Amino acid sequence: MYKRILLAYDGSPSGQKALLDCQDLAQWSHAELALVAVLPLHIGLVATEAGVYDSGMMEREKQAMQEVLDEGLGRLKTAGHQASGTLLHGDTVEEITEYAKKIKADLIVVGHKHLDGWAARWWKSSVSKTLIAHAPCSVLVAITQ
Repeated sequence: MYKRILLAYDGSPSGQKALLDCQDLAQWSHAELALVAVLPLHIGLVATEAGVYDSGMMEREKQAMQEVLDEGLGRLKTAGHQASGTLLHGDTVEEITEYAKKIKADLIVVGHKHLDGWAARWWKSSVSKTLIAHAPCSVLVAITQ
């Protein structure tokens, strides 16, 4: 039985499906819910490598991710769940796995969208695939087409 469920949430359709699946599991198992959103490191690096530095870009991205996190928390609370929310910053998989260890999560729930074509699958790394390889606990991948 799951006692602590960590949901990695990005507001995407696959993330929203994961949120719904997570709610069902939490209700069934009476688990504590923790919601995290991760602001990737590359946001600031891309701007400086391109030769353009926008001092407000990082703050705007942080605010946007906080809004995504707040939206997810609002959905959970509207459904009657108690949940905590944390905005993390860094490598997505590393931050999720470290946070799961910190809260002693029994399950990580993450969304995944199948990519069209072999080139897209080859070029873009899969967070869910990497997360499964590094997670300290079970991982539920909610898939959207």
